[in-house]
Amino acid sequence: MRIWIVALCIGLWASAVNAQTLKPGDSLSVSVLQDPKLDRTVVVDPLGEIAFPLAGHIRVRGLTPAAVENILRNKLKGNYKDEALDVTVAYVNAPKEPIEEDLKPKIFVTGEVARPGSYIIRQPTTLMQAIALAGGMGPFAAKKRIMVRRRGPGGDETIYMFNYKAYEGGADLEGNISLHAGDVIMVPERGLFE
Repeated sequence: MRIWIVALCIGLWASAVNAQTLKPGDSLSVSVLQDPKLDRTVVVDPLGEIAFPLAGHIRVRGLTPAAVENILRNKLKGNYKDEALDVTVAYVNAPKEPIEEDLKPKIFVTGEVARPGSYIIRQPTTLMQAIALAGGMGPFAAKKRIMVRRRGPGGDETIYMFNYKAYEGGADLEGNISLHAGDVIMVPERGLFE
């Protein structure tokens, strides 16, 4: 009888965690059995999206980890021969109360970088410095289409485009803008012929 009660409690706890809806700042651990190179932790950006290789940007705000798992499985299944594609999504963190770290000015780096997430900025930071903080660009990065999204005081959004390839060659030096708190840097996945 006790074993049955313990099993029921564990099942209820697991379903409660899985029923948790996602919000900006939450982290998900994604594992793809057929391709371990895709295993990573992704952060829900301020726009409520995650970026994942071969799947692109996915709006996850308000969804459960199980729903995100199904979306990823459907987006990735065309890239793999195995019909039983095994994608696992686990909820990593769920901060309940704002802590002091949450009140510090942050920027968000998402997409094809080594360590996507939020980064506290203590001094003036440029776009290239932020990409370096995130561990640099990943192997699937579209280096010519990096985007900085900045929300203004009235809620309007400004988008700045940056071409890393041109910057690397000595051109487009103005594209390496200074960042403001709340900026979202999006490094998209490159296309087939990029």
